[in-house]
Amino acid sequence: MQARARSPSPPPENHVNVNTIPRQHQRVLSGMRPTGRLHLGHYHGVLRNWVQLQHEYECFFFVADWHALTTHYEHSGVISENVWDMVIDWLAAGIDPGDAKLFIQSRVYEHAELHLLLSMVTPLGWLERVPSYKEQQERLRERDLATFGFLGYPLLQSADILIYRAGLVPVGEDQVAHVELTREIARRFNHIYGREPGFEEKAETAIRKMGKKNAKLYRKLRRRYQEQGDSGALETARALLDDQQNITLGDHERLFGYLDGGGRVILPEPRALLTEAPKMPGLDGQKMSKSYGNVIELREDPREVQEKLRRMPTDPARVRRTDPGDPAKCPVWQFHLVYSDGQTRGWAEEGCRTAGIGCLDCKQKVIDAVLAEQAPIRERAAEYESQPDLVRSIVAEGCDEARDAARETMEAVRQAMGLAHR
Repeated sequence: MQARARSPSPPPENHVNVNTIPRQHQRVLSGMRPTGRLHLGHYHGVLRNWVQLQHEYECFFFVADWHALTTHYEHSGVISENVWDMVIDWLAAGIDPGDAKLFIQSRVYEHAELHLLLSMVTPLGWLERVPSYKEQQERLRERDLATFGFLGYPLLQSADILIYRAGLVPVGEDQVAHVELTREIARRFNHIYGREPGFEEKAETAIRKMGKKNAKLYRKLRRRYQEQGDSGALETARALLDDQQNITLGDHERLFGYLDGGGRVILPEPRALLTEAPKMPGLDGQKMSKSYGNVIELREDPREVQEKLRRMPTDPARVRRTDPGDPAKCPVWQFHLVYSDGQTRGWAEEGCRTAGIGCLDCKQKVIDAVLAEQAPIRERAAEYESQPDLVRSIVAEGCDEARDAARETMEAVRQAMGLAHR
């Protein structure tokens, strides 16, 4: 049984045409910490976007179980159960193992090796200035976060991305700094280890291996980029290199670096793929979060969902059915912004302001929409819950594929760092 994908949702505004970008930037990497069963905030904030991306790019989606230890190392006993609950939610939401590789971070040891090697060249100050470092220390005061693992978790994130040479990382605005750190680390690594002796001579030899016609085109594009700053020529040259079958991986890295006058590009710099996601409110009007106790789980029992939504607070001004209200002061209205079309919103807004409808009438529209969205997800989840061996085989296959890609990168990294002495 394969997970059945949802109907593709409209692409985000910054959608990139897969046919116009180099092969590296056709690979997407994203992960989630295993916190147990997911809720509607995860679905609207991340999973719906993943479902779309899997049809457009080569996607690697991973369970970030090592990351869970950076803040919850004293509660590691629940991680295993949370892993499988989360994977089932992914599959139920429409992530298709035929289109995307699903794997567990800790089962691909190369993540840890690259993390260690990158730690040798990453300045301590780069990690201390990551915005979320002090923010989380402040927000999670009750936990002892004075650990190397917590300080180094942004570097582990960088290793997660760079080990697959992923070109695109889907993030929200608040996570762009992490991708920028990864770009800086990749740039520093390439600067230190891409300066091999005789680099230019080796690059020129590699160009000749491309054949007379392609070599001429490569040199022309390289000149246009270096002399005129033509970014289009740079992208075309990279795409040309991606099509070359008769040059080695080392030559490929050299020619990528030779384009802009640097050294070998061993670890390509990723780009942030900004994703638009509706703000998913919680039952109390705050952001939906387990820590606030205001969530609706992705596959929660329909009776519980109805009861939770019926108990939601509304505009305090509507004490009686005949009192008019203000939708802007009502948490239910935020659900309408996510789930309702323009006509339904207009009905709800007018009915609230004129007291033409009661709060339960307004809530029922939301209840119907949420239950309709959850029904196919709940059905698919039940199928996967009844077949745990299938779920584990999907993840095992994804781990194998991820491991193959990671090992290829580590061979290049060890070679560049002088660690290939076998």
